[in-house]
Amino acid sequence: MNKRMDRSKLNIGTYRLQKYARTEAHIRDLREGGIDFVIGMDSTDTATLDLMAKYGVGCVVNDVLPGWWGGSGDKAGQLHKINPMESYEAGAAAFRDHPAIWGVDIGDEPSALDFPYYGRVYSRVNTLFPNQFTYLNLYPNYASVAQNNVTQTMSQLGTSTYAEHIAAYCEQVPADYLCYDFYVYNCRVPKMYENLQTVADACRNTGRSMWIVLQVNSYKPEVFVSENQLRFQAYTAMAFGAEVITWACWTAGWWHNQVLDDKGERTEQYEKLKTVNAELHTLSEMYMKYRRTQTHFVGFAGTSWLEDPAQVSKDQADTGVFRAVRALDGAPVVVGEMVGRKDADQKALFLAAADDPYDAHPQERTVSFRVDPERAVFAYSGQGQVPVARDGDGICTVKLAPCGGVLVTAN
Repeated sequence: MNKRMDRSKLNIGTYRLQKYARTEAHIRDLREGGIDFVIGMDSTDTATLDLMAKYGVGCVVNDVLPGWWGGSGDKAGQLHKINPMESYEAGAAAFRDHPAIWGVDIGDEPSALDFPYYGRVYSRVNTLFPNQFTYLNLYPNYASVAQNNVTQTMSQLGTSTYAEHIAAYCEQVPADYLCYDFYVYNCRVPKMYENLQTVADACRNTGRSMWIVLQVNSYKPEVFVSENQLRFQAYTAMAFGAEVITWACWTAGWWHNQVLDDKGERTEQYEKLKTVNAELHTLSEMYMKYRRTQTHFVGFAGTSWLEDPAQVSKDQADTGVFRAVRALDGAPVVVGEMVGRKDADQKALFLAAADDPYDAHPQERTVSFRVDPERAVFAYSGQGQVPVARDGDGICTVKLAPCGGVLVTAN
């Protein structure tokens, strides 16, 4: 099938492009801001779709097929009754294709009680739309679980644990990716790590790619997410193998301080996001040559960033090829272990600075590791290739910018 999204690259998306932000200048700003696709477009807005095609921006449309949002969980298990299969067939029959339409939306944050039916819907929609991917986004792990007691009989997840929710999705929905949203600055860092671990491991174990929705906006109008906080979210996700990163929101969608204001004018978030997206695109080609196999938490002892008993802080990480991986000053680093997609003998690390998730005291760190002398070692950041210092004993060091990320390869 001819799917339009180039899945060989790291794709960057965003949510919501309101009608007040659909001029040619606005679409050009999307492209120059590093956005590859927009979620939540209208399939009938041909003028905007033409502009998007002109500038190489794709979209996911949400007006073609029946919508669904899990919400509080009050409709859990009712998808098959509310959206019968005939309604998807009818939507497909009325659909008029356009080269800017990369995907079709089938829902957001469903209960696991609806996964069996969503499996059927997903398969059918994939057949009905040969040029588009089928888009479905899942809850984060701070959604409510089933307790079935006198105070709570309703559940968002439809399972007793989040791990069960993700396992049910992987078993019942035949997608080759898993997408979920997580807004760390409206939650907590330990929950973010727990969520990343659960989803990344499920993706690795079932051969899926991981897609994640992060925040450029903020819940409180007086608070703006900083440039380094954008980096922290993105680079941490990449240490867990994220292949699609979507930012919420470009225009009005939910909360405050979007990339554009309600008049379609740039806020301070535009330049921040443009800068970080440019870094991610610079890393994309080299990063996507590898896939994540495991993630290590190094130097987290004494911090409040880990709460899951399954996540253990190490003084250093050893992957076989990379040994004694640690920050020289003992600062926390998330270490993503990776292997070549085409050649498993090609090894890599993705290093994400984890000492300052709230951008309170930005500081450059130095990470050291040991590699056998016969292996060639290179490092890449969002600025391109960066120096690796290497002594005669095979000990290497590389600089890690505040909230930054570096890919290190050994071939």
